[in-house]
Amino acid sequence: MRKNRLRLISIFIILLTITACRDEIREKNELVDLLTEIKSSFAPDKRVALLDINAIKSTNGYILTGETNLPEAIIALDERLKKKNISFKDSIRLLPSKNLNGKTVGLVTISVANLRSNPKHSAELATQALLGTPVNIYKKDGSWSLIQTPDKYLAWVDGGGVVPMTVSELAKWKSSNKIIYTAIYGCTYSKPDVISQVVSDIVAGGILELLEEQPEFYKVKYPDNREAYINKKEAELYSDWLIKTNATEETLVATSKKLMGLPYLWGGTSTKGVDCSGFTKTIYFLNGMVIPRDASQQVHTGEQIDEIKDFDKLVPGDLLFFGRPATDSTSEKVIHVGMWVGNNEFIHSSGQVKISSVDKDAPNFDEYNLNRYLRSKRLLKSNNGDLLNLTKTQLFND
Repeated sequence: MRKNRLRLISIFIILLTITACRDEIREKNELVDLLTEIKSSFAPDKRVALLDINAIKSTNGYILTGETNLPEAIIALDERLKKKNISFKDSIRLLPSKNLNGKTVGLVTISVANLRSNPKHSAELATQALLGTPVNIYKKDGSWSLIQTPDKYLAWVDGGGVVPMTVSELAKWKSSNKIIYTAIYGCTYSKPDVISQVVSDIVAGGILELLEEQPEFYKVKYPDNREAYINKKEAELYSDWLIKTNATEETLVATSKKLMGLPYLWGGTSTKGVDCSGFTKTIYFLNGMVIPRDASQQVHTGEQIDEIKDFDKLVPGDLLFFGRPATDSTSEKVIHVGMWVGNNEFIHSSGQVKISSVDKDAPNFDEYNLNRYLRSKRLLKSNNGDLLNLTKTQLFND
């Protein structure tokens, strides 16, 4: 009798253990599914959103660790965990880091800041940011800062590239008068004389605070408080430039052709060197528009014009996308972009900035890219996707 009772108790304990294990597995699977769902909803593209969350099992449920710059994602996650009665402790670090002491924004202070995929100079060049670009700063790792540029791209910059500021300090800079450099490449000088000591190089699109306007030079100030002079023939008052900036088919083509022969540079988005999407991004920026960084992001903006190689539909300024089409087992992969210039030709960065043709009889016929053509999009006058028009967005001014 006693043996039977002990056997029943043992079986009961085993069943409880199995049930508990099953409940734990079910709960863990629910948590994994929930984390995947939150990441898919709030941070589907890790290039522009940081959501790194881990769940560690504890005696009282789960401890959530990691970091993010998306407070709305954490709110949504907490709410859904509570609805599923999953016990947890929220230990996720919300960026910007408190260690920044309030200096959570900043300005690029060199001609072109090289932004890396990791906090070291040997890491991949992810993108670039021009002089005077406002950025968000999220955290530091030694002398490196994790920043986000106006096109939402996340990358690391070394201490010499960006001046950290408080929000009020950046607002003060935005309210000041500024100039924009409009020549392709040049220098700033220590005196109002082109034979004086060079202060720094400068590229098209660089923006500086204006201190004084002289007959032939602008006296300017860098974010790190260096002062210099810029030849007025190579720059404009930002306010004047903004008023007359109006991206058109003609201005986009004219800008693109000024960059002919520019060398290909993986991660490049400046007139020092460009990759394919960095080139189209630069063309549009110099005409008052901020567009996404990569070709696979740019393809989600604008209005679709063609996907069957009917190039008669295209107008100058349209973007052409190339890559691998989707199949039953693989997704589409956009890996190259160029801009239509008319006459059956497009301009793109491939080895160097050059013009290629879709006409089989043309001497510059590009059979390779024609064979991997996917579609064309029109960004001009479009509000579709992450497009910023500087005449409507106070990015550099208040």
